Amino acid sequence: MKFKIEKKLKNGLGRAGVLNTAHGEINTPAFVPVGTKASIKAVTPEQFIDAGANIVLANTYHLYLQPGDELVAKAGGLHKFMNWQGPIMTDSGGFQVFSLGVAYGKEISKITKITDPSLMIPERFDDSDAPRLAKIGQDGVSFKSHLDGSIHYITPEKSIQIQHNLGADIIFAFDECTSPTEDLRYQEEALERTHRWAERSLEEHQRLLSSNFSALRPSLEYKGGTLGQLKIERNSTLENVVSPALFGIIQGGREESLRKKSARFIGSLAFDGFGIGGSFAKEDMSKAVKWVNEILPEEKPRHLLGIGEPEDLFMGVENGCDLFDCVAPTRIARNGSLYTKNGKINIMNAKYRNNFSRIDDCECYTCKNYTCAYVCHLFHGKEMLAATLASIHNIYFIVNLVKRIRQSILDDNFFIFKEEFLKQYLN
Repeated sequence: MKFKIEKKLKNGLGRAGVLNTAHGEINTPAFVPVGTKASIKAVTPEQFIDAGANIVLANTYHLYLQPGDELVAKAGGLHKFMNWQGPIMTDSGGFQVFSLGVAYGKEISKITKITDPSLMIPERFDDSDAPRLAKIGQDGVSFKSHLDGSIHYITPEKSIQIQHNLGADIIFAFDECTSPTEDLRYQEEALERTHRWAERSLEEHQRLLSSNFSALRPSLEYKGGTLGQLKIERNSTLENVVSPALFGIIQGGREESLRKKSARFIGSLAFDGFGIGGSFAKEDMSKAVKWVNEILPEEKPRHLLGIGEPEDLFMGVENGCDLFDCVAPTRIARNGSLYTKNGKINIMNAKYRNNFSRIDDCECYTCKNYTCAYVCHLFHGKEMLAATLASIHNIYFIVNLVKRIRQSILDDNFFIFKEEFLKQYLN
C-alpha cells in the first residue's frame, strides 16, 4: 500500500491524496460503504460500482461466525467470494466489544450528546449483572454468538489471523471500543488494554507476513533485490496469499489527555495507517479528531471509523481524515429515509404518493429512471426493489459528496463549498 498527498487544505488539516492498494487506487478523501457480511445489503457489486463506490468494508466478527474465515480463504478470499475486484477493508471486531457488551440491549450509541441523560447519570449503567454477549479480559474478549449461543474467544492474534484469512487489502488492529458512559478510570484501563493489543496485533501481522513470504520465496523473481520490488508469479497454490496493510486504532473516549496519549503511542508503532475509533460526544467530536490528527504521522492515511453523516464528513475531512465508513446510508435507506440536497426525506410520507419528480437532482440510477411516487409505492407495497433503489441513491449521494469535497480541496474552495452545502442541507 502506498499513500501520496496531492494537496493540503489551507487553514486546516485536510488533504487530498491517492491511496494505492493491490486491488486498485482510492482517491482520498473517500467514503467506504459497509458490507457487513460480504454484501452491501440489497445491492449487487455492479450496482455498487455504478453508484460511484470503489471500496467496501466487511465485518470480521460476523464473517468469522458465518460462513467462517477458513471457508472464505478456501474460496480465494473475500474478493473472489463476493465477486468484488476493488479494495476491501475489514474491521477488527473491536466495535462488537462495545455493541455486544455494555451497549447490548440498551439505547447506547458510541456517538452521543453532552446533554444525553446517560452521561449525566452514570449509576444508571451500574449493570454488571445485565446480560451481555461480550465479556472483556486482559488477553481478549469472549463472545457469545448471537446466531447459536456458542462461545468464542477472540484475542488480538486471533483477530489478525481471521483478517488474513479473509484477504482484505486493509485490516485493523484489535481494540476495545468503549462506551461514552464509562468513567475516566475505566477509559484509562481500556486504553492501556487497547495499546497492548495493538502491539500484539502488529507482532502477529508481521509474523504472518513473514510466513507468507517464506512460502512464496521459491516463486519470487527478484528485481533489484528489495522486497518492495518483488514480482510474484501467481499460480493456483499461491492465489490466496495476501499482504494486507495494517491500521492501528486510536482510542481514549472524550478525554483530551487520553486521545493525545493514544495518538502518540499508536503513531509511534510501525502501522501502515491509522483508525480513529471509540466514543464521542457529537458536540466535541471535531476537537477529539483534531487532537489526534495533529499528532499522527502526516504521511500515513487516517480512517474515521463509523462516521457517515454529511456534516460529520466535512468535519472529518477538515480535521485531517482520509477515509470514512458507516452503515447509515444503506441502513436508513431500507427504512425509507433518503438523502437530498435539502436534507433527509421519508419517502413513505403521503406527500410523495403523487410526486412524479425524481428524488433529488442527482445522476444515480434510481433518480434517472424512477419517480418519488414509484419508490413510495414500492415501500408501501413492501417490495424488495424498494430497498435496492433507496440504497443505490443513498450510496451515490454520500460517495459523490465526498468526491466533491475532495475536488473542493484541489480547487481551493473547500470552506465555500462546505458553507453552501450545509446551509442548504441542514436548513
